[in-house]
Amino acid sequence: KLKRAKGKAKVVDKNTGAKLKVTFFWPFSADYWIIDLGKEYDYAVVGTPNRKYLWILNRTPQMDDKLFTQLIGSMRSKGFDVNKLIKTVHK
Repeated sequence: KLKRAKGKAKVVDKNTGAKLKVTFFWPFSADYWIIDLGKEYDYAVVGTPNRKYLWILNRTPQMDDKLFTQLIGSMRSKGFDVNKLIKTVHK
């Protein structure tokens, strides 16, 4: 089932641009950090500092399996529970 969430992000780390404060409904906000980013911005890995939430985002519907496996390993080594990830199947 399709779900949507609309939020407003503010960069809180001006040096890297990788740490965001996102508000979905005022006055509540959460920290979202860009943990990894493709050289051509073809993918991004976003997580929360407490390592409770993690997203692996790809610009195209299909991500290279080798890259996906590398990202999973990297996020596991950073303390994320990658077993909870749900890989979206695109048709």
